Amino acid sequence: MTESSFAVLMAMVFGWAVLSDRLARWNISGPLVFSVAGFVLANQAWGPVPIDIEAPSIQLLTEITLALLLFSDAARVNIASLRRDIRIPARLLGIGLPLTVILGALGAALVFGDISWALAGFVGAALAPTDAALSAQVIDDKRIPMRVRRALNVESGLNDGIVTPIVIFTLAVAAEQLAIAGGEHAALGPLLELAVGILVGLAVGLVSAKLIAIGSRRLWVVHGGRRLATLAAALASYALAVTFSANGFIAAFVAGIAFGAVSSRNGVDLDEVAELPELLGEALALVVWFLFGAALVPVAFDYFSVWTLVFAVLSLTLIRIVPVALALLGTRLDTGTVLFMGWFGPRGLASVVFALLAIEQLGELEVVGQAVSVVALTVLLSVVLHGVSAGPLGRVYARGHRDSAAEGLGAGPRSRRPFHGPLRPPTVR
Repeated sequence: MTESSFAVLMAMVFGWAVLSDRLARWNISGPLVFSVAGFVLANQAWGPVPIDIEAPSIQLLTEITLALLLFSDAARVNIASLRRDIRIPARLLGIGLPLTVILGALGAALVFGDISWALAGFVGAALAPTDAALSAQVIDDKRIPMRVRRALNVESGLNDGIVTPIVIFTLAVAAEQLAIAGGEHAALGPLLELAVGILVGLAVGLVSAKLIAIGSRRLWVVHGGRRLATLAAALASYALAVTFSANGFIAAFVAGIAFGAVSSRNGVDLDEVAELPELLGEALALVVWFLFGAALVPVAFDYFSVWTLVFAVLSLTLIRIVPVALALLGTRLDTGTVLFMGWFGPRGLASVVFALLAIEQLGELEVVGQAVSVVALTVLLSVVLHGVSAGPLGRVYARGHRDSAAEGLGAGPRSRRPFHGPLRPPTVR
């Protein structure tokens, strides 16, 4: 990335931050703006802004972005609040998410008969996590029952970290099947990376949270120091894991969970300390959406076919809605609520990073391009459809569930994406 391209990106981030609320009223989301800008400005065929997508610095930026968001999302899960209504998020994550991965993998294997089961599993896992950024208007709408908003918010905050081991495992197996260097011992390698990543994440999360709590009680910390320390802990969890050849994403996710749990017990305000890593992650996420438009949208068009479009539509509808409906059986939620929650499972940043990771590890082979194009096209459709439908469908649903929203539920969680609405403090979960 040159200085000029970096300047263009920062000017776009500034412009989006200033106009974010106005654009949100028109159902124009940050991912949509930056994806289109990346496709127009940095497309390798004609783009005037030169960005080498395969450069190590770009790859590192995308991975750090996901690590920061994994850490901040996990750290912000309010365990005390969640315990009062854990049944729905637990069902979505414990039943709906595995079913979505399995159904997506089976669908990919059936629709695209020439890809291996490992790549089919990668497609299913990469498209399983959801992103609240694309339905921020729904999660911000206090007219919608809080239990619905909380469930969607918690689900999107945790499912990307949960599916990461599956993505890493399927890519390792695919590398072995494609005889790519480093793909040997596909089963053992990811498991070892996972184990070490968990240990590193636990150590960094527990120790850093305890030290911040001690420093706060003894008045050792200057103003803003806790935010800075939390950012350092988030980055350290990823970097330390990679140093030990472990999974940095898992380390950041586990570190966030441990950090949030210890901080809550010690009376540390998570809204304050997690603000800096979350804001930095949000700013970098917009850059990653720009890279998505520059690198992955052209791949989606290059490998476009009727079957690719069919699978993308199925992924956003049946492959998402059916598992959600099965997961919510017995919860006494009405059909409208189940369909509403099933539709608002937009695919976003995690899927983009997983697709870029596949290109990095597997190269640009024909069969890899096909798998990546499926992920890219599904995300592209999700950016458009979920971004446009969030406001109108949210208002329609809210009108039909006014009583549920008013029955002592109070104010709900705000979206974890501050750039997709007016600039304001991050999510309270």
